[in-house]
Amino acid sequence: MNRTFVVWGSILGFLSVALGAFGAHALKDVLSAARLANFQTGVQYQMMHALGLIGVGLASIGLGQRRALAWAGWSMVIGIIVFSGSLYALSMLDMTMLGAITPIGGVAFLIGWLSLAIAAWK
Repeated sequence: MNRTFVVWGSILGFLSVALGAFGAHALKDVLSAARLANFQTGVQYQMMHALGLIGVGLASIGLGQRRALAWAGWSMVIGIIVFSGSLYALSMLDMTMLGAITPIGGVAFLIGWLSLAIAAWK
């Protein structure tokens, strides 16, 4: 499990940097300020949780293979896909209905961080 989440975190971190650069350069003249801000929020949360995934993977080295760590890692992956993904689509496609699923990704992030705390506590 430790390698899995370090790999996921590294790939998603790489994509966060690439998407951030894309947003800053290619989208700055295309999107409104509000839509660009939504895009950048997606990038920021993706990077924070990519680093969290790396932390989950490294924590599993010291804490062992715990079910709560698996919940933490997969919740963060799902959170990135749903939260950041919906913000990217909302920004670039102007599909306002996607804003309704963004909080689901936020809940996944909360579950991920809480699961990490539980794994460390036990």
